[in-house]
Amino acid sequence: MDLLALSKLGRFRSIVSVLFKYGFDDVAERLHLPGKILISKTRMAVQEMTTWERLRHTLEELGPTFVKFGQILSLRGDLLPAELIKELEKLQDSVAPVSFEEIMGVLQKALKKPLDQIFSLIDEEPLAAGSLAQVHRAVLKDENVPVALKIRRPDIVRTVEVDLQILEGAAPILCEHLEFARTYDFVNLVKELKRALLRELNFTLEARNMQIVSQALSGEKDVIIPEVYEDYTRFSVLTMDLIEGVKLKHLQPEDVEEREQLAKIGIRLVVKQVLENGFFHADPHPGNFLVVNEREVCLLDWGVVGILPSETRYEMVELIGAIVDKEAEKVLDVLVALTEANVTEINERLLLRDILEILHLYHSVTVGKLDLGQLLMDLNNMLRTHHIKLPSDLALMFKAMVTVEGTARQIYPELDVIAEIEPFIKQLGVERWSPSQIWHRFTRQLRLYLKLQSSLPGAIQRILQKVEQGELNIQFKHENLGGLQKSLDNVSNRLSFSIILGSVIIGSSMIITTGVKPLIFGYPAIGLVGYLISAVLGLIVAFNIFRSRKF
Repeated sequence: MDLLALSKLGRFRSIVSVLFKYGFDDVAERLHLPGKILISKTRMAVQEMTTWERLRHTLEELGPTFVKFGQILSLRGDLLPAELIKELEKLQDSVAPVSFEEIMGVLQKALKKPLDQIFSLIDEEPLAAGSLAQVHRAVLKDENVPVALKIRRPDIVRTVEVDLQILEGAAPILCEHLEFARTYDFVNLVKELKRALLRELNFTLEARNMQIVSQALSGEKDVIIPEVYEDYTRFSVLTMDLIEGVKLKHLQPEDVEEREQLAKIGIRLVVKQVLENGFFHADPHPGNFLVVNEREVCLLDWGVVGILPSETRYEMVELIGAIVDKEAEKVLDVLVALTEANVTEINERLLLRDILEILHLYHSVTVGKLDLGQLLMDLNNMLRTHHIKLPSDLALMFKAMVTVEGTARQIYPELDVIAEIEPFIKQLGVERWSPSQIWHRFTRQLRLYLKLQSSLPGAIQRILQKVEQGELNIQFKHENLGGLQKSLDNVSNRLSFSIILGSVIIGSSMIITTGVKPLIFGYPAIGLVGYLISAVLGLIVAFNIFRSRKF
C-alpha cells in the first residue's frame, strides 16, 4: 500500500499529527506526506527533550498498539541503541479500563455461555488494565475457586491490524528516505513486531507457554506459575489461578536475609529457564515478579517467550566460561558460531581487540561483583558496531539476563551472580559430553551426510545439463535504489526542460532579427511571445529548485 492510499485512513492522519506535535515533521517532509503544510500549523510547542524522549512520548500518545510496539522493541537491545532502549523501558502499559459492560461482552462472546452459569462472582473493578487486555477477579461456580480473568480489550484486534497495515506500508518508504530506518532495517523490524504482537494477542498461546514452564519448573518449591483453566480459556480470554501477593517493584524488604533469598530465587528461576530448559520468559522485569508469602516468587505475563536449542545453550555455557577465564580468542570463536557471522566480511583483528577491551574492563572487578548481564549487552553492542546481528531468540536471552540481574541486584546488591549460575553451567557441561548427547550428535551428522550423499549426484547432474544446454542463468538484483532512480528521473526531466527552454529562447531570438510581421513596439510579435513563454517557464524552474533546497 502506497502513502497516497494510506493517507485516506483517518488513523494515518492522526499519526501524522502526533509526529508534527513532537517535532518529527522532518519525517513528513522527507516522505512528502499530503496535507503536511496544514497539519504543521497545528504543531504544539515541545519542551526541551532528547530525540528518544520525544519518540517515547509519541508512542504513548499514539495509543495501545504503539505502546506495545515500544515495549517489544525494548527487548531488542541487539537492534537499537542503548539510549533508545532505556527510554522505551519507561513506557507505561497502564491505561484507562474499558467499561465493565463492554469487557463482559467480550467474555460472553468468547465463552458462548451465560456467565452466571460459569462464575458465581466477577468483580467490576479490574485488578489491572493494560494496552491489550485487562484483568478481573472472579470465582468459578462449579470449582468454587478464585481465578484471574485476563480479557482482551474490545476492538483491539482491529486497531492493531490498521496500525500494522500503516507500518507495513510506510516501512519501505521510510527505509528509502531515512538513514535511521535503513540502519536498523525497519522493514524486517516491523515484520518481527507484527509476529510478536499477533502472538501476544492470542491468549491460548500464552496459556500454552504457562503450562510448558509450569511443567519444567515443577520441582522448584519457591516458584509459582499460575494454573491455567483450559475449559474457560479462549483466543481472547485467559482464565488462571488468582495469585495474590506484592509486585517486586513495590516491595521494600527490610530483612537482609529475605532480600538475598528473593534475589537468588529470581536469578535461579530465569537462569534455569534459559540454560536448562531453553524456554524462557523474555521480560522478567520487577513489574512481572509477584512475591507471595514473603518467600515465594510468581512470574507473570507469559505473552512473549524465547526458545533456545540445545546447541545454542551449550555454546552459551562456553561463552560464559570463556568470559570468566578471560579467553578472548575463545569468546571470539563462540560469538562467530552463535551469530553464524561470515568471517570473510568481518575484521577479526579489530573484533578481537574490542573483545579484549570489554574483558579487561569487567575483570577489573572481583568475580563476585561481575555484572554478567551488562557484559553480555556490551558484547552485543560491540557486535552491532561490526555489523554482526544476533538471532532474535539469542538477543531476547541477552536482554532477559540483563533484566533479571538488574532486578536481583536492586534487591540485594552484593549478589554473586556467577556463583548462582555455576551449578547450571556445570550441569550443562556434563550433559553436553554425556554418551547420549554424543550419540545424538553423531546420528544427526550421519543423517545429514547420507542425505547429502544421495542428493549431491543428482544436483550436480542437473547443473551440468543446464550448462550444456546453455540454460544456466545468473541473475542480478538491486535493492534500495528507488531513491537513486527517482533522483535520476528528476535530473533528466529538468535537463530536458532546460534544453527545450533554451531552444525556445534561441528560436525567438532568430525570429526577432527577421522583422516578420505582425509587429509589437517594432519587434516581431511571435518572437516576443516566445521570450514571454521562456521567462515564465524559467521562473517556474527556478522556483521549484529553490523550494526543494537542492541547489
